[in-house]
Amino acid sequence: MMKDLTKRPYTKEIRNYPKTPIDKEWENPISYARIEEELSQSSDIVFRKFLIRGKEEITCILGVVDGLVDKNLLDAYVLRIVMVDATVDPAFKEMTLKNIINSLMDRFTPANEVKKITRMGEAIDAMLAGDAVLFVEQSQEALVISARGWQTRGVNTPQREASIRGPQEAFNETLRTNTSLIRRIIKHPSLRLISMKIGALSNTDVVIAYVENRVSPDVVAEVKRRLNRVKIDGVIAGDILEEFLEDHPYSPFPQILHTERPDIVASSLLEGRVAIIVDGTPSVLIVPVTLPMFMQVNDDYYERAMIVILVRSIRYWGAAIAVLAPSLYIAVTTFHQELLPVTLALSIAGSREATPFSALGEAMLMLIALEVLQEGGLRLPKPIGQTIGIVGALIIGDAAVKASLVSPIMVIVIGLTAVSGYTIPYYSLAIGIRLIRLPLMILAGTMGFFGLGIGLYLILIHLLGLRSFGTPFLSPIAPLRIRAFLQDTLVRAPWWALKEDPDLIDTKHPHSGGRQ
Repeated sequence: MMKDLTKRPYTKEIRNYPKTPIDKEWENPISYARIEEELSQSSDIVFRKFLIRGKEEITCILGVVDGLVDKNLLDAYVLRIVMVDATVDPAFKEMTLKNIINSLMDRFTPANEVKKITRMGEAIDAMLAGDAVLFVEQSQEALVISARGWQTRGVNTPQREASIRGPQEAFNETLRTNTSLIRRIIKHPSLRLISMKIGALSNTDVVIAYVENRVSPDVVAEVKRRLNRVKIDGVIAGDILEEFLEDHPYSPFPQILHTERPDIVASSLLEGRVAIIVDGTPSVLIVPVTLPMFMQVNDDYYERAMIVILVRSIRYWGAAIAVLAPSLYIAVTTFHQELLPVTLALSIAGSREATPFSALGEAMLMLIALEVLQEGGLRLPKPIGQTIGIVGALIIGDAAVKASLVSPIMVIVIGLTAVSGYTIPYYSLAIGIRLIRLPLMILAGTMGFFGLGIGLYLILIHLLGLRSFGTPFLSPIAPLRIRAFLQDTLVRAPWWALKEDPDLIDTKHPHSGGRQ
């Protein structure tokens, strides 16, 4: 059952700013004079007046936002009709204030998407979204003419989710480009794209995508409910919505998947999940999700099954090493030296003989240095960042060993931990593991294996209690669903053996692609 989030404090409105006069007139009938008074103070908003001489002189005004409209489209299909054809077309001579809107709408419709509006809010929203709005003085009606045409980034190759054998397309910042990339893969009328707006000031377009009759209606209803409850001034990027939508916002583990790949989104939709696409964001949110999804990549579904089993095993071992390696080393060298062979124990003791810190102090010092290098390399320009990361690690590690601040084996352990963390495919999970590594080290350094066991037990309890839109986070491991576990979790069965969708989120339909 879905968790009721009605009383969650962080879904309350962030800022109760005072409403401007135009906000209070949002539902009023259109008044061009009032709209011009409010918007003409901005230099990028342009109003162009012209006369149409019918049975009476009628003043028309075309309102656009410079930079958001296609000027060639306006010149060819809008201005030509109202300024050139009006002088030669006899029908224009019969126009009056009462029939001009309907007459112009009939002439624009063959070449443009045109809609008649009557409210102030509709006119302002349309202009600020990039459409052209044709006003008529002394009329409470206007026409919205689709003429959007701003500069956009093209469809490039994925930067964060590179693929060796899969498609080489990635989402960009334009909403309709992103929805078209999904529609190109799922060419079926059951694909639903539901639009809404979020953000009191940004008025950001958001699309909810799902495949009808595959997704649970409860999941779709819950996604819509949570999005409708978001009260915020502006949605600058889709990632901002994540904290509003999560079941457990204080968990270090992500409960929403981010991806920049259309093939992953399409495959998730076919599995019965829901995608949330936000205008201006080159990635898409997917819900509900499970922990195994964060350990899978799209290449797992383009390689043969036996190769996938090997590669996935390496990822899971890498994640385990990234979490446990420093804590195990600290516990063994501090409390449980009897577990080590005599030769290895003497070698470790000899390397640490001149070190002034405990094993816990050494590990903390090296991990802090590692985190600083990673963060610094991430924020610097790409060529410089890679150089700083490699050179900085070599210089600092070598200098720390020569100064006897840390032992050589500690440098090896921390280096192995860092490299193992890179096997985790998704950054949101990797950074969560970096967060839980520190308390595990402290527990291991103060209570040995007993403390480490307590820490792992608490993490397991936390994972068992996590939900993503009602779906258990550890599914299909807990609760155990053997068919799903054997088909596509730690291993992946061959495509010919995948007869049905794994029962992860109450889907019972024939298998048609798996998560790619």
